[in-house]
Amino acid sequence: MDAETMKLLAAAIAMGLGVAGPAIGEGMIGAKTMEAVSRNPEMSGKMFTNMIIGMAFVESLAIYCFVIALILLFVA
Repeated sequence: MDAETMKLLAAAIAMGLGVAGPAIGEGMIGAKTMEAVSRNPEMSGKMFTNMIIGMAFVESLAIYCFVIALILLFVA
């Protein structure tokens, strides 16, 4: 394989793995928050705030992987 093909393959793997993990993580965060709210509805406001913050951190990981994939495509 030539260098261009390897760059494309590396960027595809970076995005594939970099999006799969956060997607699973966000699904688990949402599911566990809904489960916790159903058990204790009085704490829903605090739980949703923490859920949004947690999802923002998980989503930032996917954005970092996207940036790395762009660097692999256009800089390396």
